[in-house]
Amino acid sequence: MRILPSSNRRHLAIALFATSSLVAVAPASAQDDDNAIIVTAQKREQNLQDVAASVTALGTAKLEELQVNDLQDVVKFLPSVTVQSSGPGFSQVYFRGVASGENANHSASLPTVGTYLDEMPITTIQGALDIHAYDLARVEALAGPQGTLYGASSMAGTIKMVTNKPDYGKTYGSVDLELNTVTSGGIGGIAEGFLNVPITENVAARIVGWYRKDAGYIDNIPGSRVYPSLEANYGTAAATQTNAPYVKEDYNDAETYGARLALGIELDDNWTLRPTVMGQVQTTNGNYAEERSSAVTGHYQTVQYNPEHSKDKWLQAALTIEGKIGNWDLVATGGHLWRDDETSQDYSDYAYFYDSLYYSLYGSGYIVPDNNGDQVSPNQYVEGKDKYRRLFGELRVSSPADAPVRFIGGIFGQSQTHYITQHYIIDDIADDIQVPGTVDNIWLTAQKRVDRDLAAFGELSFDVTDKLTLTGGGRVYYYKNSLEGFFGYNNPGFSSNPQYLCAAPSTVPGAPCNNLDKSTSDTNFIHKLNATYKVTDDVMVYATWSRGFRPGGINRRGILPPYGPDTLDNYEIGWKTQFGPVTFNGAIYQEDWKNIQLSFLGQSGLTEIRNAGIARIRGIEGDFTYRQGGLTLTLSGSYNDAVIRKDFCYIVSEDFDCSLPAGNYVLAPAGTQLPVTPQFKGNAIARYEFPLGEWDGHIQIAASHIGKRRNDLRDVENALLGNLKAYTTADVSLGVDAGKYRVELFATNLFNAHGVVNSGTQCLEGVCGDTLGLTAGGGVFYDYVIKPRLVGIKVGADF
Repeated sequence: MRILPSSNRRHLAIALFATSSLVAVAPASAQDDDNAIIVTAQKREQNLQDVAASVTALGTAKLEELQVNDLQDVVKFLPSVTVQSSGPGFSQVYFRGVASGENANHSASLPTVGTYLDEMPITTIQGALDIHAYDLARVEALAGPQGTLYGASSMAGTIKMVTNKPDYGKTYGSVDLELNTVTSGGIGGIAEGFLNVPITENVAARIVGWYRKDAGYIDNIPGSRVYPSLEANYGTAAATQTNAPYVKEDYNDAETYGARLALGIELDDNWTLRPTVMGQVQTTNGNYAEERSSAVTGHYQTVQYNPEHSKDKWLQAALTIEGKIGNWDLVATGGHLWRDDETSQDYSDYAYFYDSLYYSLYGSGYIVPDNNGDQVSPNQYVEGKDKYRRLFGELRVSSPADAPVRFIGGIFGQSQTHYITQHYIIDDIADDIQVPGTVDNIWLTAQKRVDRDLAAFGELSFDVTDKLTLTGGGRVYYYKNSLEGFFGYNNPGFSSNPQYLCAAPSTVPGAPCNNLDKSTSDTNFIHKLNATYKVTDDVMVYATWSRGFRPGGINRRGILPPYGPDTLDNYEIGWKTQFGPVTFNGAIYQEDWKNIQLSFLGQSGLTEIRNAGIARIRGIEGDFTYRQGGLTLTLSGSYNDAVIRKDFCYIVSEDFDCSLPAGNYVLAPAGTQLPVTPQFKGNAIARYEFPLGEWDGHIQIAASHIGKRRNDLRDVENALLGNLKAYTTADVSLGVDAGKYRVELFATNLFNAHGVVNSGTQCLEGVCGDTLGLTAGGGVFYDYVIKPRLVGIKVGADF
């Protein structure tokens, strides 16, 4: 279980939009001599200015210029995208304010945003793969529902990471090195390189490798706490817990290494095979949250009482076959993703605050005995293992792109299996209260989750005139999602709650039995309608009505019913324009989110999901770019007014009446802003390139602003966690390039802004937040913060 996570702003947003004429895209550098940006957003190569959708593209050079290394770096410069993170490899991405406060629990809802590596979806339940961004041709961000072409996990948008393909022309490569230091932290660096090798006239290989060391900046400072029940029975000395073995500066360092091997095999003039194997290992120490409690005195500090680390390993093998049948294009693609992660996490807050609560209420505390009947410390920690296996396949055909009637369509199938194992451990507990088959487990989760999708999809475009094009599309889908295995305490032993009782023999490795075995499925249809009008060769307007969906799933609390799918209807008007050195693209939209899968921590700290909401998002997003000589100026941003339309009730009722049934009440009233994402997000980039003797020089300044956000949809919990404050970061770089050699000095977050991405607690907010005032030190909250100022030097050579 991971730690979960005005008027002045409106004036700023209006001013920025008015002065920069914003709306949709940061420019890519994957472009030809005419500054055409080529993307594959609609599953065929197109000039970005011809795509009737809101698409942001960052090309190879732009990714390097912006110091992009991972997913959070990418999101920083995507105007409609925000991220919620609890550390590397555990990040959730959101488009256009479509967020309800998901906690990314293993048995919770699927993400609202799909992530693709080339042709293959790589979205996993607990977060997108944290791929090191090197030798990427571009990153494409597709805002709004992409369900017709991309399916279930693209309800709110899609992010595509497109790798550079092997080149049959010549042998060449590159090596890049970086050394950096982080304020309040240590020293890190990067070594990365690639080699492109033609093997024969029709076969080429591209080999890519990287190593990255991220320095830590969170300090685990000395601290202690006294368990009240232990103190009452054995005295203060026996009841005092310290974190002395784990005190460390720069607690949260990370190491990442990986490689990619891609082949290009031209069978003849019409058919090409592209097999690819890519893998990465990422090891982290500590955690990425600073603590908000009386025990800490400043930023970038925490007090943790148990070991914390993670290891995330993944391997993707994929094959794409491209060819022609007559004058139609055919693409067949498939792949397999293996992902395994291991985590260790402090969970002592849960033990300490529940001991304080029970001792105050009942005078006995959180009593856990050993085999002799003596009380042991209730201190807890969590050791987890997750094993993902995803199989994917798609076959699609497309008619000639220059025909007046064009079709693209195909069939799609995937299956993701997730084996979940989490050991909640209290050392030295009695045999009769530990979960059978484990050592010192007070609680065990050992489950198997399977998410399956099948679909047939298609889009048909018709040029009514040489200026007007109409497009209609649809996707017929079927999903079946299941969850089986064990979760809970030993019973009888430590809990008398009947929902933890065994119901059947175990079908999951590591589970003593099954107390959960459920599935849910559905078949339905989603649509897309679009009209595009070319005013001139350089001015296009479009209107779109599209729908995205997210499959339903199983609540692991067996007494709760499965939750159903939610949908997002998007009504969008946009434009793409280019006037000489100026590019101005934009979109205005309304999105209606129905049957929202609201997830939150319920009884005993278990995640619950309910279809309990209706929301409306009204927004504008955009981009203004000016290129002249060596100067490039880019302004981009988005404004989203995302609110729920009906009261969110403690108990779901069909008519949203929070007075029915008895005991129901309002958790969040209609008009409450959706959490996590800001109303306004904006970016500004200025880059000037100039000759410097025989070298080319450059200087670049980039700024990013994230507005104020809610932490939680529910009013009481949000009041405890506090709103997330707005923050602005500035990056600067300057360097020289001789064509073959390059050197660059850079600083990210130059003014050392303190930005919080999301906040959370280790248990129910009211308990770990100590709303009853039962402890001398008060509650403990965790704020996941952006990286402090990073200063570095990069050198590189091409050969």
